Amino acid sequence: MRVSEIKYYVFLMLVLSGISGYAQNSNVNLTGRNVQNLDGKWNVIIDWYDSGSATAISANKKPAGATDFTEFSFDNSQTLNVPGDWNSQRAELKYYEGTIWYKRDFNYTKKPGKHVFLSFGAVSYRSDIYLNGQKIGSHEGGFNSFNFEVTDQIKSGLNLLVVKANNERRADAIPARKFDWWNYGGITRSVNIAETPEDYITDYFIQLQKGSPNQIQGWVQNSSRKPQHIKLAIPGAGIDKTFKTDTNGRALINLNAKLVLWSPAKPKLYKVKISSSADTVEDKIGFRSIEVKGRDIVLNGRPVFLRGISFHEEVPQRQGRASSETDSRMLLTWAKELGCNFIRLAHYPQSEQTVRLAEEMGFMMWEEIPVWQGIQFTNPEILGKANMMLGEMIDRDKNRCGIIIWSLSNETAPSPARNATLKQMAADARKADPSRLISSAYDHFKNSRNEIVIDDPLSESLDVLAVNKYMGWYQSWPAGPGNVIWKSNFNKPLIFSEFGSEAMYGNHGSKDTASLWTEEHQEQLYKDNIEMFKKIPFLRGTCPWILADFRAPGRMHAQFQEGWNRKGLLSDKGFKKKAWYVMRRFYEQKQKQDLKATQN
Repeated sequence: MRVSEIKYYVFLMLVLSGISGYAQNSNVNLTGRNVQNLDGKWNVIIDWYDSGSATAISANKKPAGATDFTEFSFDNSQTLNVPGDWNSQRAELKYYEGTIWYKRDFNYTKKPGKHVFLSFGAVSYRSDIYLNGQKIGSHEGGFNSFNFEVTDQIKSGLNLLVVKANNERRADAIPARKFDWWNYGGITRSVNIAETPEDYITDYFIQLQKGSPNQIQGWVQNSSRKPQHIKLAIPGAGIDKTFKTDTNGRALINLNAKLVLWSPAKPKLYKVKISSSADTVEDKIGFRSIEVKGRDIVLNGRPVFLRGISFHEEVPQRQGRASSETDSRMLLTWAKELGCNFIRLAHYPQSEQTVRLAEEMGFMMWEEIPVWQGIQFTNPEILGKANMMLGEMIDRDKNRCGIIIWSLSNETAPSPARNATLKQMAADARKADPSRLISSAYDHFKNSRNEIVIDDPLSESLDVLAVNKYMGWYQSWPAGPGNVIWKSNFNKPLIFSEFGSEAMYGNHGSKDTASLWTEEHQEQLYKDNIEMFKKIPFLRGTCPWILADFRAPGRMHAQFQEGWNRKGLLSDKGFKKKAWYVMRRFYEQKQKQDLKATQN
């Protein structure tokens, strides 16, 4: 068996055991821990041809004598901000894809009886981590958090941390060589050192059982396999219960509770405290039930329409990766103003601060891994990577009640290998997290005149169907918008996960000519799509593509694009296009309908 196949099957075993098995690469909860933040200005070496010596650079080697010298040195080097992408920080790096070495010196005081972890929010895309000249691990994937235990490598006094980051696009990566957003490189999210006791709580999963308004289920995993008592306290709900771990260090949680359920209208979060004899972790967790009944998406026992929007983790005005709470709040505030109750975090797991803030603001969320279009589903190495990314995404955000949908892929073409792979991934995700819904956005349908039939065989394995269809833009209308008939071979709810068109803000003119890129054409296309939506009886959500114009080097129209995808309802400066108001009115109507339904 090849190494890649071994990794794939190891992942499956870990998922089946609830993911807690690979704690070395899980996100140690930093809330309530003693944390030392390493953000700020880091020294960098731009390794244009990826020729730097890891041995020399990771130790920041100095000349040993009069005849010795070094060709790679951090002394008096440039600096880059962490967190942050390198493409937006220096003009010469705007299109750079390759390797940059980061260095940070920091002081640390070792304490007896403590485990020490080095935690990264994300590094794009491949990273090698060195502490005091010793390689402690590697990670692949530009959007998931990871950490390594460094108890034996860290020392009291001055420490040297070096990170090799490489964002080169490759066919064996996820996403692969071609994708429709900017390939930002660098240490794009925060870096922290976290301490735990010798015997510590490694992980936990506490959510409502699907379909139940009061049955809390889950587990707490302790590092020690010696049976002991675990205390779960939720003071706001009057919960103070003790559970016993088994010989694997796991305590199963199952209890009834009287709770105020989380919802977009009332995003209630409870302070949750989990304690063992040696450790305590705290979190803010909301409780809600999400399920599918026939063609309805049901939140807390009531059908809900998902008034959605997609956005990239990007600040268009700065032309860079969103990297702060202020950045996240700006994007989410835009979505709130549009009237949304749902966010599609496209096309990758976005930062934990975005997810937590969205939850606090009352957004339901769809989170997906970047299995985007041209993935080699027959390559077992790529399958192992996809499954690992799925596991890392679920691992980090499994306690975030705002996440209601895990998505497996975007716009992948049906084939025996693809169908089998995503079907298995859907099953794995359900075993890891039975409390949420599974979906995947696709764009292959059976078309006949004015009839469009959802027949993708992957639908059998999904809870919620999701289609990307740019009617009136990439495909002309086969009939008047109100005469397009959507049918489904599956008795399941549908989200229109992408639709829209491009328009240049401030460019006005004909509403009938796509090539003019006018706001009026985009506005009319949105009106036409809404007319079509009214005739889809199983439609339970819409998610325009996209909130704001975003950078995409493949968009090469010299006059109107210049490296930007112009499908945003907002411009690259945050100005509202005419289509924004169309969508806002549609969501206002939907919100009134929802309120009326809850009052009946």
